[in-house]
Amino acid sequence: MTRDISPDIGKIRLLLTEPHDCSYLEGRQSTTAFVDPDIAIDNALYGRMSAMGFRRSGLYLYSPLCSSCNSCIPARVPVTTFRANRSQKRCSKRNLDVIINQVDSINFDEHYPIYDRYICERHQDGDMFPPTRDQFEQFLGNAWDCTCFLEFRVNGELIGCAVVDVLPDALSAIYTYFHPDYSTRSLGTLAVLFQIELAQKLNMTYLYLGYWVAGCQKMEYKTNYKPLELLQENTWRLHE
Repeated sequence: MTRDISPDIGKIRLLLTEPHDCSYLEGRQSTTAFVDPDIAIDNALYGRMSAMGFRRSGLYLYSPLCSSCNSCIPARVPVTTFRANRSQKRCSKRNLDVIINQVDSINFDEHYPIYDRYICERHQDGDMFPPTRDQFEQFLGNAWDCTCFLEFRVNGELIGCAVVDVLPDALSAIYTYFHPDYSTRSLGTLAVLFQIELAQKLNMTYLYLGYWVAGCQKMEYKTNYKPLELLQENTWRLHE
């Protein structure tokens, strides 16, 4: 099918999936719209579509397009006005020994066992369970030119990784996984805080956090980063 995305972008062909079980809200059906993979998407277009609520997964840009539900709401942090709360400050202090390196590619043999344990122990109810090496490489290994990996290490040991895309005026947090044995460090929180700091250093405006879903416990953490903007009725508004 063909839909108008915006007057500037023109018409972009979207391919729709068949309705399937929603991974966020029990008992609901979900439909996903993917941008036609034959369309060339440069970084500028990627940035504009991110501002309109699209996300990247592997080789594809997508957006929920459900006929009877609009619970998946794009969320972003305006990084210039972000202020860490007490819990987030404690997280940063607790992880002063974590070295975060930004790299353009990763060693799959080193990373996959951590991803495998992360999915198996924390996301057995998700779409990515059970994990496989092929799934991991397709989902996170298909890096775009704008993709970088933030490796978290303690004494040289890899304990986690955040995958992030660098857009013209924003960073887009694609996914974070970490070794479950280090869960008390709150590495997911540390990853978001570091990406906010990185966006600030790069003089960017936003960090895109994906979709916030009211009533979904897995997505509630996003409201901890304030101020938070949500895309509702084609307008970004501050979440109160």
